[in-house]
Amino acid sequence: MTETSPLLFVLHVAGAAALLIWSVRLVRTGVERGWSVPLRRLLRRGGESRILSALTGLAAAVGLQSSTAVAILTTNFVGAGTLAVTAGVAILLGADLGSAIVARILLTRADWLVPVLLVAGVALFLRAQARDWRMAGRVLIGLALVFVSLSMIRTATEPLSGSRAVVAVMSYLGGDPLTAFVIGAAFAWAVLSSVAAVLLFVTLAADGILPVSAGIAMVLGANLGGTITAWMLTSRAGTEARRVVISNLVVRGGGAVAVLFALSAFAPPLDLLGGTPAQRVINTHLAFNAALAILALPVIGPLLAIVSHWVREPGEVASLGRTSALDDAALDQPGRALACAAREVLQMGEAVEAMLRSVIGLYETWSETVADAIRAKESEVDGMHINIKLYLAKLQRNLNDEDVTNRALELADMAVNLESAGNAIADTMLSLAQRLDRNGTAFSETGWSEIRDFHDRVLANTQAGLNVLMTLNPDAARALVEEKDRVRDLEQALQRSHLDRLKMGLSESIETSNVHQETLRALKQVNSAVTMIAYPILAETGDLLASRLARSGA
Repeated sequence: MTETSPLLFVLHVAGAAALLIWSVRLVRTGVERGWSVPLRRLLRRGGESRILSALTGLAAAVGLQSSTAVAILTTNFVGAGTLAVTAGVAILLGADLGSAIVARILLTRADWLVPVLLVAGVALFLRAQARDWRMAGRVLIGLALVFVSLSMIRTATEPLSGSRAVVAVMSYLGGDPLTAFVIGAAFAWAVLSSVAAVLLFVTLAADGILPVSAGIAMVLGANLGGTITAWMLTSRAGTEARRVVISNLVVRGGGAVAVLFALSAFAPPLDLLGGTPAQRVINTHLAFNAALAILALPVIGPLLAIVSHWVREPGEVASLGRTSALDDAALDQPGRALACAAREVLQMGEAVEAMLRSVIGLYETWSETVADAIRAKESEVDGMHINIKLYLAKLQRNLNDEDVTNRALELADMAVNLESAGNAIADTMLSLAQRLDRNGTAFSETGWSEIRDFHDRVLANTQAGLNVLMTLNPDAARALVEEKDRVRDLEQALQRSHLDRLKMGLSESIETSNVHQETLRALKQVNSAVTMIAYPILAETGDLLASRLARSGA
């Protein structure tokens, strides 16, 4: 690449940045697919104290390489009532620091590391049979590509240090921290990753392209951009969940703005933060997030009180109601009609997910309001099921197309299974939770922990099933069916664990024995019903044998 080829330069930089963004995402998806359930369990159990919650969030962010992903998982738990709001805010503060630590680790320069990671990652991904090991290989490949992309950025930007035009632009940003801050926030928001944004800015500072003042301003902006991303992705969550995310937005985003103005007004010496420009920028990022966690943890209560005045429970507003996706006008266009039916099945799945998310809280604290909402949602699911069957019957009435008929039957089967899952929640689990309340009994500590963990796993599989329904991705479908076997084995192990406690004569286990066992069976039934979404996809790809998944060597 030469200085006289601006188009080639742009292509090199754009390609390196794209590889960086994709590599960070590759690592995150590998961790999510391989260890999502342990991560969910870690986050939910981290609510015992604020410090423990913050450490839990830090560990989860290091694993996922994304504080945004941690924010989404945390709001799910807060929305379901299985995690306190204060613990949720503490987890997000720890996650912010965790993402800063990740950025610092990924800036390590070691020539031998890339080939080692690539060899190990490819070997694991291609040769390992266990899914966890294959996902570990995916993570290692992603880490190697992060280092490769950073090296590409350094190589591509080397000629810029002698360009007068670039020096003038970067010098301007160094003297206009507000513009640099806005650019940093916008970039982090656009790529949905503050980690990728920080890595890019620090690399540019290391190569002498970006002045230290501009690099710090852009990194502070990336902190704001990352919280805006989390806020936008959770904007439709419940009131308490949104309070958690907005509290973090106030602390991290507001803190970034305050630090920016403080640095501009007082111009403190930055030599203590490191001897090189890159060290000063990344260490500012680390120090900023560490200081936020230390200062904000003690005042989470007052912070939530302030945010609660802004984010209130919705009052009575005009409701447009749910609009059915089934359009009779589309019946003369089979492809469009099947798409309408698929959208309605997806809405059924979302309703079942909402029921499953809410019902677990009733086992601990009974609420007639929540119970009535679950019953109403179940009636809605039943109605959607009937309407889908009638709609698909109308579609096939005057049609003689085998492909359309097969797809219609698949959608009808999905609707049947989702309706069955809804019944297991509204009829079985709801009555079991009510029985606990009426009898004044409660699970043993171990038993309750087992049920919550099992519920978390089934809820994660339900969300994965809805993703499969939307994307029709064979790999995701295979992972969902593989998870069905794990859930079956886990349910059997939990049943044996419960029987062992009965042998020990634990009073809480004896009093709640039937409720405990029936709850596990109901959750397994929900999981099995949701897993059926994947079967038609795997049948088409040849991955599904008559009695089990085809063995894959890839």
